[in-house]
Amino acid sequence: MADNTESVALSSEPPKVPTALTAAPGYQVRRLYQAYLAVWVRAVDPTLTGPQFAVLTAVGAAPGRDQRSMASAVALDTSTMADVARRLENRGLLVRRTAAADGRRKLLYLTEEGERTLRDANDRARALDERLLGPYDAEQRADLMHLLTSLADHWEGLAKES
Repeated sequence: MADNTESVALSSEPPKVPTALTAAPGYQVRRLYQAYLAVWVRAVDPTLTGPQFAVLTAVGAAPGRDQRSMASAVALDTSTMADVARRLENRGLLVRRTAAADGRRKLLYLTEEGERTLRDANDRARALDERLLGPYDAEQRADLMHLLTSLADHWEGLAKES
């Protein structure tokens, strides 16, 4: 039997993705997310991350809410939320104020620069959404978003069971 180990190792073509991966929903979700991140950096903002954008969006929609409730609204755990809020505050996009009634609660507000950054990033993010969903008509887009939301809700429920 001939040993072709060297010729396989030198091949410039990537190996075929095993069916066990392509049939796994988690693998496909990770692929989507990796591709989304790559496009986000080029099309929306190279320094503003998706979680940071989500926090700015939520704070813009409900200023003065506490950091813990905002974490839940944007699907972040509380320690990640604290880190994201701290980074946004350091960049001058967000202000965290201590609640008068409870010194442990941090209330979140956008700065003027935060509002401007959110507005600009939101315009580019919506344009990106159009590019991402471009192949689909309005009904297909609605169906796809319903399926994605349903899947996310289901997987979050499973994560809470663990």
